[in-house]
Amino acid sequence: MTQPVALITGAARRIGATIARQLCQQGYRVIIHCHHSTEAAELLADELNGLKPGSARVLQADLNNSQQVSELADQTLACWGQIDLLVNNASSFYPTPLEQSSDQQWDDLINSNLKAAYFLSAKLADALKQQQGNIINLVDIHAQRALPGYPIYSIAKAGLQMMTLSLAKELAPAIRVNGVAPGPILWPEQEAAVSPAEQDAILEKTLLQRAGTPEDIAETVLFLAGQHYITGQIIAVDGGKSLYSH
Repeated sequence: MTQPVALITGAARRIGATIARQLCQQGYRVIIHCHHSTEAAELLADELNGLKPGSARVLQADLNNSQQVSELADQTLACWGQIDLLVNNASSFYPTPLEQSSDQQWDDLINSNLKAAYFLSAKLADALKQQQGNIINLVDIHAQRALPGYPIYSIAKAGLQMMTLSLAKELAPAIRVNGVAPGPILWPEQEAAVSPAEQDAILEKTLLQRAGTPEDIAETVLFLAGQHYITGQIIAVDGGKSLYSH
């Protein structure tokens, strides 16, 4: 059998890069999608190809651009002629206070977290069916419990959760569709950054009293990719954060 092929969106850095590394270690050929982080994506591909020659490629696309999303699907199939696993990991994350929300913020957060994932799944569905493949979506525990100050992001992730359930029905029995919902794994950057005191407050409301790691997410993706009788499920990898009572 040929090595399976995985496309991971937003895979140049952070959790996406860890997923790409873990998949490569487990025998996958990986397609590293990036938007702005092309240098980091190329460095990651060089790292993986140094360990396993011919195991990684980079594709660049703006997930806010419908044409580029369509081209990303075509370029994915042009890499190795097949796709076994689609990991919709790419995400924008920043606060959008209700009174200051803009159309641009709505489009950016909905497109990157939901719309691109939907149309990538649709475009790659036939190729995934040929491989009895998988789609795994990176959801968020805030898809179920809205994050204050982040209404558009929360709405987008709630849509991605329902997309996971809907596509599990639409694509059965040939393709399995599942989700992983991270809790406190990596602290956000830039305008979404949280102070050390805020980090401590979040972890105090997490049953395991500590942050998780990107490896926790990547291992759950690998688990779902290898399980042939699980579909339509979303696994929270959150240290019990979503169970914590207010």
